[in-house]
Amino acid sequence: MKPHALVLFSGGQDSTTCLAWALDRYQHVETIGFDYGQRHAIELECRPKVLASLRERFPAWAGKLGDDHMLDLSILGQVSDTALTAGKAIEMQANGLPNTFVPGRNLLFFTLAAAVAYRRGLQVLVGGMCETDYSGYPDCRDATLKALQVAIGLGMDTPLVIETPLMWIDKAETWHLVERLGGTALVDLVCEQTHTCYIGDRSARHVWGYGCGQCPACKLREKGFDSFSGWRSDKRGAAELARE
Repeated sequence: MKPHALVLFSGGQDSTTCLAWALDRYQHVETIGFDYGQRHAIELECRPKVLASLRERFPAWAGKLGDDHMLDLSILGQVSDTALTAGKAIEMQANGLPNTFVPGRNLLFFTLAAAVAYRRGLQVLVGGMCETDYSGYPDCRDATLKALQVAIGLGMDTPLVIETPLMWIDKAETWHLVERLGGTALVDLVCEQTHTCYIGDRSARHVWGYGCGQCPACKLREKGFDSFSGWRSDKRGAAELARE
């Protein structure tokens, strides 16, 4: 029997891409989200809309998409003092890390996801962590997650695999992956319905989606989409020349 997966699904671009990747790969996929007092809590409102749209627009995936789980992790917001859990300016800290880094966040996410996966009989955990253009978060590193996979497997006496399909690709390549998985329909869904802005601003619609346009997450998304759009234009131009 093919493995079943649990996707860490925030409602943002990367986790939506990972969800599509898992639906394309596994026969049964469930999702899990965390309410940790994040400043951009608007992402939690996007989650059910994205899930509903995936079921509606991609019939081949609808039958694979199982239960969604939401956990209250407000304690994380209580013990942290970051720009993602408080209304403060985004800046670099003396230790060289941005103050958008929430200490322990991904470690807790995966540990709790593993507990749910254990109960649900799911063998694979999927997360959107990335080293290529990440914001300097040490808990997004491949080495961190490989070590965590070993610890979780030992602690639960169950082989659970952590998959990170975005680990070695940048944002432009992430957009390419979205298109390969679901075509223009999935690109449009990601632009229109996901949320990635750190500030939680959903008042402005850009070509790449909603956001403030100024925070690091928005700038990365915009840069990646511009590169992706340029590639698409070049490809169309080459195709037109070939037809002439």
